[in-house]
Amino acid sequence: MRALVSRINRELAATPRPSLALKSLGSRFSHHHHDSPTKKEKKSSYILGPDLPDIWSPPRSTPPCPPPSQTPVDFELIPTIIDGKSIADEIRSGIVKEVYQMKESISKVPGLAVVLVGQRRDSQTYVRHKIKACQEVGIRSLTAELPDDCPEDEVVNTVSSFNEDPSIHGILVQLPLPQHMNEEKLLNAVSLEKDVDGFHPLNMGNLALRDREPLFIPCAAKACIELLLRSGVDLKGKNVAVIGRSKVVGLPLSLLLQRHHATVSIIHAFTKNPEDITRGADIVISAAGVANLVRGSWLKKGTIVIDVGTNPIEDPSSEHGYYLSGDVCYEEALQVVSAITPVPGGVGPVTIAVLLSNTLDSAKRAYGLS
Repeated sequence: MRALVSRINRELAATPRPSLALKSLGSRFSHHHHDSPTKKEKKSSYILGPDLPDIWSPPRSTPPCPPPSQTPVDFELIPTIIDGKSIADEIRSGIVKEVYQMKESISKVPGLAVVLVGQRRDSQTYVRHKIKACQEVGIRSLTAELPDDCPEDEVVNTVSSFNEDPSIHGILVQLPLPQHMNEEKLLNAVSLEKDVDGFHPLNMGNLALRDREPLFIPCAAKACIELLLRSGVDLKGKNVAVIGRSKVVGLPLSLLLQRHHATVSIIHAFTKNPEDITRGADIVISAAGVANLVRGSWLKKGTIVIDVGTNPIEDPSSEHGYYLSGDVCYEEALQVVSAITPVPGGVGPVTIAVLLSNTLDSAKRAYGLS
């Protein structure tokens, strides 16, 4: 045995070592493929890809969406308007019953805390709607309002105090946050067990793995699936185009659709010829945040459209000085789709109902009722 080991060692020692050749090859490879000046940038972007923001270009110069009075009617195709308000009412009706039963059996109710930083009018409006919805179903709600210029630590401390409060079962940090704040850091401060928005990395990770179950699913993504399933849409095998890939809607929605065995195409700001992709889709879900991005020419006949966009358009003649428009040119889409959600009155009410449902689920887990 010793003789054998000795012979192997002599052969290895005599074998030419390719280190110089490999080093030379590595040098050429690095020089050819990496233009970034630092090792840190190479490490972060080479395999994971560069972190580029999705900045959507305004739609190419096309005629504005026609008002309803100027839209020709196709009597062969009468689309279904998916009523988000009635579906939200169905969900909330179930929540009211369960909250009442919880109060009767253990004298406790679910609690939701909302952290609002800054004075954005749209954020204040969304928070008011959420608080009002809590009151209507019997969920206790608290709001912490912080100034736009408050330090990050103050927001973290506020979230931490809600984490430690046993009467609070859901914590929501209203987005967007002021630009000087680290959104990821503040969202990660929310306890996993109270992350009713579903943005915690573990919730996202478990959503991505089909054999695991997240504690919470992000509300807008879950709302889209609720709208489709409660409208009798079978997702298995369907070609679905998701426009937008944010962690709030597009990313979790694409993962959720795959769990329903849909074939998913994701369209983002760098996608070439997005209309070619959407024209091949059975279902188009848009969450780009660009008013009237999706025109009738982007859709094939019979498509189902879920419009997540809520884009304020200035209008001095309206009551509030603006009106809400979706990502989809609604009047053009009506000529080709088989079903569509309106804006407002589509995804929005269901998203709030799902937030209440997530909060109820969290309370049931906390009290051992699930």
